[in-house]
Amino acid sequence: MTEIVRICDTLKRLLREKKLTYRALSVQLSMSEANVKRMFSQHSFSLKRLEEICAIVGIAMSDLFSLAEKASEKLEQLTQEQEKELVANLRLCLVAVCVRDGWSFSDIVQQYAIEALECTRLLAHLDRLKMIELLPENRYRVLIAQNFRWIPSGPLERFITRDVISKFISAPFDEPESFRFYLRGSYSASSISHLKRRLSQLTREAADLNEADAKRPLEERQHIGVMLAMRPWELSLFQALRRDR
Repeated sequence: MTEIVRICDTLKRLLREKKLTYRALSVQLSMSEANVKRMFSQHSFSLKRLEEICAIVGIAMSDLFSLAEKASEKLEQLTQEQEKELVANLRLCLVAVCVRDGWSFSDIVQQYAIEALECTRLLAHLDRLKMIELLPENRYRVLIAQNFRWIPSGPLERFITRDVISKFISAPFDEPESFRFYLRGSYSASSISHLKRRLSQLTREAADLNEADAKRPLEERQHIGVMLAMRPWELSLFQALRRDR
C-alpha cells in the first residue's frame, strides 16, 4: 500500500467518524460531488486541497500523516525463526530494541560499544528478518508494531521470563519515576474480562506514547520498563495450606 493510498483511507475514516458525506464535503469545498468522489477514487489531492479537507475534519496535516503511518501494516508477532535469531544474538536484539524506540544510527553507535560497520551489518540483518526496511544512509522504516506480542512459550518469552522479568521485579523501585503495585482479589468472570480490556487499553496507550516520543531527541528520553500482568494466582505459601492441594 502506497503512502497516498494510506492517507486517502485515513481521510475516509475521519470523514466517517465526523459523519461527513461526499456531498457535504463537496459543499464546503465548493466542488461538485462527482469531483470529490473522483479525487478520492483516484487518490489525487493537491497539498492545498488536502489542507482544506484537514481543516474541515479538524486535524493538522502532520497529524493526518502520523495517523496514516500508524495505520500501515506492521508485524504484530514475530515468527519462531525471527525470535530465535534475536535471542541467539544479544547485539542484534539490542539494535532491534533501539530501532523499535526510534533511535537513529548515530544514536546507537554513540551510546553503545557497537562500531559503525557492525551496526550497519546488524541493521542489514534486521532487514533480512523483515523487521525493518533499510533505507540509504542507514536510515530505516520499522516494520514491527509497537505493541507486538511474543509467541506464547516461544524463544522470546522464555528469554524474557528467565533473564528480564526476574531481574526487573527483584530490583529496588526507589527512583522518582518508579511505581510498583500489587493487588490480589477474587473476581467474577465479568470483572476479569473488564480488567483484561483495561490492561489491553493501557498497553496500546503505552505503545502509542513510545512511538510518539521516538520523534524527540534522545537526551529528552530515558529507558523505562513497564510490566502489566494478570493471571490466576495464589501465593505458594497459601497454596501449601490448602486441604485440596
